[in-house]
Amino acid sequence: MSSVLSIGEWHYTKKKFGHIGVNSYINRTRMIRGHEYIFIGNNFSTSLRFRIEAWDTYEGINFTPKIKIGNNVCFNTDIHIGCVNYVEIGDNVLGASRIYISDHSHGDINKETLLIPPTKRKLVSKGPVIIKKNVWIGEGVAIMPNVTIGENAIIGANSVVTKNVPANSVVAGIPAKIIKQF
Repeated sequence: MSSVLSIGEWHYTKKKFGHIGVNSYINRTRMIRGHEYIFIGNNFSTSLRFRIEAWDTYEGINFTPKIKIGNNVCFNTDIHIGCVNYVEIGDNVLGASRIYISDHSHGDINKETLLIPPTKRKLVSKGPVIIKKNVWIGEGVAIMPNVTIGENAIIGANSVVTKNVPANSVVAGIPAKIIKQF
């Protein structure tokens, strides 16, 4: 199977989104849930195995998700974006491979929830994820709920971002910590 969509397949797929801008492309090897809640700007591209999910219902709970991706955003392979609340990715963001971005988790961490199998736990959002413009996200990064990443930030490879990242800074590690500011 070719990884390139035919023109007809791409036009059909584009119509399902809340919005998708000009010169934007998503590879055939993708998984998309909740197209109508996903808004993508101009000149967006992603490589193989792009997974983007806007969940409006899960285990009987309703959500109002929105994923907003700006202009000139480029992701490499194996990207997973999950949303039940709000995820925003600003203009000119560059992402390497194996990136995970989510505004939610499976259940709260308490004794009662841990007795429920993970796939049956309610999805819980601790807050939105906002990635401002001109951010570079390194290989293997996880960006967790309730995080804002400031303009011009660089997220080092294999980092886990659990707290806000100031503009014009470089963070790395698990959990990610500031290693340089400009």
